[in-house]
Amino acid sequence: MKKLNLIFLGLCVSLAAWAQNDADDITVCHTSATEKFALFASNKDFNSSHPNPVPYIHQSENGKTITIKTADGQDANGYLLVAKKKTNNWVFVFQEWWGLNDHIKREAEQLYKDLGNVNVIALDMYDGKLATTPADAGKFMGEFKQDRGNIIVKGAIAYAGKDAKIATVGWCFGGGQSMQASLAAEKQAVACVIYYGMPEGDVSRLKNLNCDVLAIWPTQDKWINKDVMDEFEVDMKAAGKKVTVKAYDADHAFANPSNPKHNKDFTADAYKNTLDFFKARLN
Repeated sequence: MKKLNLIFLGLCVSLAAWAQNDADDITVCHTSATEKFALFASNKDFNSSHPNPVPYIHQSENGKTITIKTADGQDANGYLLVAKKKTNNWVFVFQEWWGLNDHIKREAEQLYKDLGNVNVIALDMYDGKLATTPADAGKFMGEFKQDRGNIIVKGAIAYAGKDAKIATVGWCFGGGQSMQASLAAEKQAVACVIYYGMPEGDVSRLKNLNCDVLAIWPTQDKWINKDVMDEFEVDMKAAGKKVTVKAYDADHAFANPSNPKHNKDFTADAYKNTLDFFKARLN
């Protein structure tokens, strides 16, 4: 147990070293998983590991932008693909730190096509803001408030309906949001996939998780690294929950086709694992 505590302390210290305000560093271990990940926004190495995304315009015969009512009175946005036959199966897709851009819409549509009879919605967690540079992406991610994120997800759950079976998936910033959304979905959650995102570290919250987790991470990642994943496995076991971990000898954001470090083979394997994981639980 002492060894595990030291691992977590090391993670907290490394995160604190990247915080913008030294006076706040001492509190980082008491912040949420989302706030811990947001600290990366002020780290130059993290920013430089995310080159400007390759321009891409997504065209679809099935997808459409929708407005979702939320409890705080603000509207939220989503990109929706509706199943051809009525079904209660839903996949919530969460953006990278760039925002809900056309790359994420393409990922949502691919899942829609490959999973078959399922509704897919990609949620706009930045409320319309889109980044095309690391500077803007870091700004938007740093400004993101999890309370608003939870409200957006709750609005989407209400939109899907009380009988919806909800699976979640996201990358980077969105990986952490996938985890938070599955927690918010409570008994409606059936599957959670995290691509190199910050997992939940509060065991008391994980005890309320209703679904299995597939955690995909690259071993060259300096941020969502072995210490983070080892600690997550320990936390999930302590909470009595099941996590499947898939590691790839790649760098952060390896599954993003717009990233120069994109690895096609590893992405294909990770995607196959994601499809198999979802298909086994959306039935």
